[in-house]
This record gives sequence, structure tokens and C-alpha cells, in this order.
Amino acid sequence: KPFDEASHGIVIGEGVGMVMLKRLEDAERDNDRIYAVIRGVGTSSDGRFKSTYAPRAAGQRVAIDRAYEDAGFDKNTIKLLEAHGTGTKAGDAAEFEGLKLAFDSEDHEKQHIALGTIKSQIGHTKTAAGAAGIIKTAMALYHKVLPPTINVDNPNPTLSIEDSSFYLNTDTRPWINNAQIPRRAGVSSF
Repeated sequence: KPFDEASHGIVIGEGVGMVMLKRLEDAERDNDRIYAVIRGVGTSSDGRFKSTYAPRAAGQRVAIDRAYEDAGFDKNTIKLLEAHGTGTKAGDAAEFEGLKLAFDSEDHEKQHIALGTIKSQIGHTKTAAGAAGIIKTAMALYHKVLPPTINVDNPNPTLSIEDSSFYLNTDTRPWINNAQIPRRAGVSSF
């Protein structure tokens, strides 16, 4: 139950996720069905710390900032963020703190980005987790639906989600869009 106060982790699983990546110009030329377009990618290292398994919010923020710089648009124009959501106390706290560092500013709009994680539905599929997040996000964009975050009944109050840019969307609902800005989403796959 990612982001859940009573969480003791989520079920580890195995999985395979496959996506077809093609340059946009080629997909349009070939009249392919386009589910989503990847506009930017960002990476970072957490730097020296306790261990490679001890995530740090500052390093995750750098990756997020680099991704949106690469994409060439303001990260606050997204309406859905698919989090990695490991279901661990340290991992989820570091990831959410990194998200808040990247998206929240002194005058940020509160609760305008739906936050979710596929792992609350399928478990942590180890190496396929990032692919699962990309597939879920691409399908949400394609079908114009904000998918629900399930299995999160009691968000950890120490995360202060209500004071952040994020909210937990608990119901499937249409993704109503501002015509001047295309539907945009982000995937956090640490």
C-alpha cells in the first residue's frame, strides 16, 4: 500500500512490460496509433550516502528537474504523476519529498496533480516496474482518464499530501483538459 501509514511494503513480483518506441515523425508517417509521446527524460545519482539502497530526495529532485528541462515545458502543467511507490517507509518518504521539492514552491497551487502508483494494484514487479508505470500513464493519456489510486485508505499524515501539489485520485474519472495545454503526465521510476 504505497503512501499508506500502515504499509509494511508491497508484494514483490515478476513481470514484463513491452512498449514500442518510435520517433514521432515516423509514427505519424506510418499512420501508427500513438498512445503517448515521451518529451523528456532525466537521470541523477543520489551521490554518496549510506548505501545504494538509501534513496535521497535531493537526488530525485535533480532527475525530475532534468526531465522537465529536457521536455521543454513547465512541470506544473502536468495533471498526473505516476510515482515509483515502492511501499517502503524510506523509499516512499524520499520519493515524495523529492516530488515536493521539485513541484512545490512558495506559491504553488495545492492538490492539482493526481498522484498514483501501479504497484498498489499489481505489486512491485522489480525490473518491469518502470515499464508498468509508463504503460499505465500512456493508457491514461490515450483514453483521457485519470486512473484511481487504490489500496491507500490512510495516507501517511507525515507526508502532508494536502499541503502539496498532489492529491490521491481515488475514483476513475474523465481527464478534463484545458484546450490551450495538452494533457501531460510524468512518470517517476527510481
